[in-house]
Amino acid sequence: MMRQLNKWESALMLLGGLLMVVGSGANILLCSWAPYAFAPGALLFVAMQLRQRYEGRDLTIRRLRRIQMISDVLFLFAGLLMIANQLNFLGIDQLSYIKYVHNNWVVVLLVAAVLQLYTGHRIANELEKDTK
Repeated sequence: MMRQLNKWESALMLLGGLLMVVGSGANILLCSWAPYAFAPGALLFVAMQLRQRYEGRDLTIRRLRRIQMISDVLFLFAGLLMIANQLNFLGIDQLSYIKYVHNNWVVVLLVAAVLQLYTGHRIANELEKDTK
């Protein structure tokens, strides 16, 4: 069984997801405040998703939860790259910055989102199969 979030936790998770969408959209539109909307949103979303624990013994769901946690780390890394894209606080030269940092948050975010979609769909199907 998956631990269900209460009303407030669900609202915080929704707020985090909304902040992530607004932050990534605003970053594409070159708004300077975008990383500061995305990063807290990612923190909220990840924190609430980690509160949803799986307490069963099904190996498939446990594996999917591990993949979901990898996706959570990628969301946080995308936020860090988004901030680094704007501030270049890493102290690296311009060529390395363009090669490793510049707009690579998009790739990391895409991989995280695809993993979230896959695991969310599969976990729901496996839990439904479990209840039957």
